[in-house]
Amino acid sequence: MALPTSTAGAIVAAALSLATVSYFLCSYCTLKGSTSNTHKPLYSKKPRKGLIEAIGDTALIRINSLSDATGCEILGKAEFLNPGGSVKDRVAVKIIEEAFASGQLAPGGIVTEGSAGSTAISLATVAPAFGCKCLVVIPDDVAIEKSQILEALGAIVERVRPVSITHRDHYVNVARRRAAEANVFAAKHRKEMQTSNQDRKASNGQSFDEENRSTVFPKDCTGGFFADQFENLANFRAHYDGTGPEIWEQTGGNLHAFVAAAGTGGTLAGVSRFLKDKNSNIKCFLIDPPGSGLFNRVTRGVMYTKEEAEGKRLKNPFDTITEGIGINRLTQNFLMAQLDGAFRGTDKEAVEMSRFLLKNDGLFLGSSSAMNCVGAVRVAQVLGPGHTIVTILCDGGTRHLSKFFNADYLTKYGLVISATGLEFLGP
Repeated sequence: MALPTSTAGAIVAAALSLATVSYFLCSYCTLKGSTSNTHKPLYSKKPRKGLIEAIGDTALIRINSLSDATGCEILGKAEFLNPGGSVKDRVAVKIIEEAFASGQLAPGGIVTEGSAGSTAISLATVAPAFGCKCLVVIPDDVAIEKSQILEALGAIVERVRPVSITHRDHYVNVARRRAAEANVFAAKHRKEMQTSNQDRKASNGQSFDEENRSTVFPKDCTGGFFADQFENLANFRAHYDGTGPEIWEQTGGNLHAFVAAAGTGGTLAGVSRFLKDKNSNIKCFLIDPPGSGLFNRVTRGVMYTKEEAEGKRLKNPFDTITEGIGINRLTQNFLMAQLDGAFRGTDKEAVEMSRFLLKNDGLFLGSSSAMNCVGAVRVAQVLGPGHTIVTILCDGGTRHLSKFFNADYLTKYGLVISATGLEFLGP
């Protein structure tokens, strides 16, 4: 059932404004702390030029409750403070910049993507800064507020049923087709514009514009570009060139481990490879949600467990309530990762972790961020006290209100919050 207009508007407003307010609050606290001993004026940094320069250089924060509980320094890269509200802002900018540099995209073009939410929102956020529009194909089982945010940002949104990646109507495959269709549309329109009004008349007496008045593409569309976040190595490069160096600088190179979940694999790959290039002794780990094959790939070299017979795997099982992480294929981005091991997380652990962090640290985090924190504690349990562990706080909880933070929804899947501490992670 669709949400009332007022409710949808409130959700969208909250999602967009919270990230902005949090960003400036964090900037204030960071600057205040950094200038207290030097007596430099507050906000001494030069203004950033536009939205694009405001992306990245996010705070690295100590997660006090987890650090105190484990005896390790557990640090979270606060990517939810990016203007678009997630780590995917970095990827969106890098993909578009490289597409412009290669001539595959120009002002007036349409960037298409198949996404479970965050990458789509980031593309829709940054595309206008490049003079482009955004078309997103999104699974119809993701949290409804994500598509509402996309529409509020001006993106064209298509919701499709979840199917296997091998199916032509998988959301990624549909997005790829839409880019090709946009290129055909733009080429035909350019050809028609070069002819006289008489030549533009089709044999049935209709003009080009009349014939295509119901199209999803605007008349001034200059072409389409499929972002391809799963296979486009601009994703990896965004983190190898940005997130990884920031973590290295913010820790002074004094860290022992990095852990994160993977969807496209770009964050895990870019950060792990950069850190390993700087210091091969830094341990890098995957935390994988239920239903994903990456844990088995890292620990056993196969994408399925020994209990699963070949050909008996369900193509689209309900596996996890987390969104944007976990996958049953190897992407070009994930293949760039340098990992020392992997952990399996559960939905129960992610849900309990999110509530624990909200209660004890005031951190309102999304499902993938919560799973990453589960991974950080797992690493701390293995390494023991005295180590510094970094993870990614991918996005905030405002995009997960209808599912991950909905008690009725969780109850349907037996996910009842009961922990008072971290006992849900064991000793």
